[in-house]
Amino acid sequence: MGSYSKSFFIDLQHIFLEYNKTNMKKTETINKDRIKLIIINGPTAVGKTAVSVELAKLIGGEIISADSMQVYRGMDIGTAKVTYEEMKGIPHHLIDILEPDEEFGVISFKEMAQKKINEITDRGNVPIICGGTGFYIQAVLYDIEFIEYDEAKQRQIREKLEKELAEEGALVLYERLKGIDPEYAAIIHPNNTGRLLHSLETWELTGKRMSEHNKEQRERKSPYDFRYFALTDDREKIYERINKRVDRMIEAGLEQEVRTLLDKGYSRSLQSMQGIGYKEMADHIAGEISLDEAIYDIKRETRHYAKKQLTWFKRERDVEFADRREFKDNGEIAGFLSESARSHKQ
Repeated sequence: MGSYSKSFFIDLQHIFLEYNKTNMKKTETINKDRIKLIIINGPTAVGKTAVSVELAKLIGGEIISADSMQVYRGMDIGTAKVTYEEMKGIPHHLIDILEPDEEFGVISFKEMAQKKINEITDRGNVPIICGGTGFYIQAVLYDIEFIEYDEAKQRQIREKLEKELAEEGALVLYERLKGIDPEYAAIIHPNNTGRLLHSLETWELTGKRMSEHNKEQRERKSPYDFRYFALTDDREKIYERINKRVDRMIEAGLEQEVRTLLDKGYSRSLQSMQGIGYKEMADHIAGEISLDEAIYDIKRETRHYAKKQLTWFKRERDVEFADRREFKDNGEIAGFLSESARSHKQ
């Protein structure tokens, strides 16, 4: 042992044991501090709602909607809002919380969703985020920080853009965005005037593209112990379900729903009224297009939206796809997701 005594090595061993114990405790604390979170996403009409409900029943979950339209009261048919019967007793959050003339965006969603996640966890249940707005989920999952602006300058630019939107239309601004930031334009719908104006506003204020900002934020570590699943299916089957769902919306009274909103004084220019189904039906009610043209446009725009969603999910890190063709029903998919989440370690 050279010049070192036996007691020295015993003391050294003790120090290393204590060091390891301390670090193991730190690791355990970190893991305990990270709230468990499950995300179920996928293109519109792929069946996310039914699978999320089945999963919640299996694991003791509560569902947080990430749908940017289902927050609005009185907008039920056109948003394919989950019904009381479809909930099957599972608590659902961030549904029917705003009037159609109230603004709702990613920052609002992030704040509300994080609060709900904490409340659900405190009750001993598992939060499950379900919905098609991928950017909203990303904002929560990676605790994305949003760019702050000079308020006076921002207001001036926003007023200018809103005037251009009213005079020239969304498509003109969308084409401008495609020239500035084609990557971001590829994942948003031209009718999504909120994100359209925000991206152009960000460019004029900072000279920074939203796609660049989003890439930087995606490098952030998540504060959650999460599992992110995206449901998928044969594209033609998804399109077929979209067409049938729109037909059911028409039969259920989508036109009357939009008429009721307009009669209550909600303007066609509102963010909520730019949603797919509402914009086209409002155009029909105004006499600008026929009912058949409105139905055709709703189906086409919804298919385009589903395609954009698939593009978004394929670009996302940490997403695991669950193909419906590999399972017999929603219960089997939920069982697979439950087992996969249980065996997962981050």
